[in-house]
Amino acid sequence: MDKRDRAEIFRQRLLQAIERAGLSRSALARVAAVDRSTIGQLLSGDAPRLPNAQLAADAASALGVSTDWLLGLTDRPERPGDVVAAAMTMTQAARTMADTQLLDWHREAAGYKIRHVPATLPDMLKTEEVLRWEYEAFLSRTPDQAVAAMQDRVAWLRASDSDYEIALPLHELRAFAEGSGYYAGLGVSARRSQLDQLARYCEEFFPALRLFLFDTRKVFSAPLTVFGPLLAVIYVGSVYLAFRERERVRSMATHFDWLVREATVDARAAAAHIAALRDSIAS
Repeated sequence: MDKRDRAEIFRQRLLQAIERAGLSRSALARVAAVDRSTIGQLLSGDAPRLPNAQLAADAASALGVSTDWLLGLTDRPERPGDVVAAAMTMTQAARTMADTQLLDWHREAAGYKIRHVPATLPDMLKTEEVLRWEYEAFLSRTPDQAVAAMQDRVAWLRASDSDYEIALPLHELRAFAEGSGYYAGLGVSARRSQLDQLARYCEEFFPALRLFLFDTRKVFSAPLTVFGPLLAVIYVGSVYLAFRERERVRSMATHFDWLVREATVDARAAAAHIAALRDSIAS
């Protein structure tokens, strides 16, 4: 970049940072230990000039931005430590889909495609009976919250112009149909009704909702959700790891698309596959 162009970028960004920080030129000069006239020369549009390294660093520190941003080397104004903190955050995960953080992320991603690998069956597609069975071991209000959130999410699915892709392990559905593993103790009637509703939703909401079933002996994924190009969230149990850095989000989306390509049951065949599982449950 030409020195004059970089000097002009520095001048414009220094002005932005001063206005954002609410500092006067005199206050910045005091913090940077220079004369006010020096700051005035840096901000002059007649003959923009670049500061020395010490002054650039002191100005960036006083204004809460990075030196690289002031000099036009990056488009992110945050300081390096702040960039890392913003790129990956750890958020408490509530044991219910009535999780305000999850709902906020869904609202933020309105209009974008959402890719989801659930930890169990997708909460938003569960019946009220299954939700109450699943959450009864937690706080007394949690089942009601989960049911209300599920109803809100289904209403959102009906009205939203966001696409929702879900990749689910085949063994999860088989275990559900059998009432084994995690689903041990869930009655036959509840399992039949759930699979009937799941098959119906796969047909009713297609193509806005697309469910793919993959074989974990061939491919594997941790529970995660990719909210369009905005963020990717990995669920680890008690917390969410949320990534906003563009390359990390893209890599998670690429991972999900790999699951879809390798799916044993395509979204168009999901409803029939689930209906067959329902019919296989002994009375």
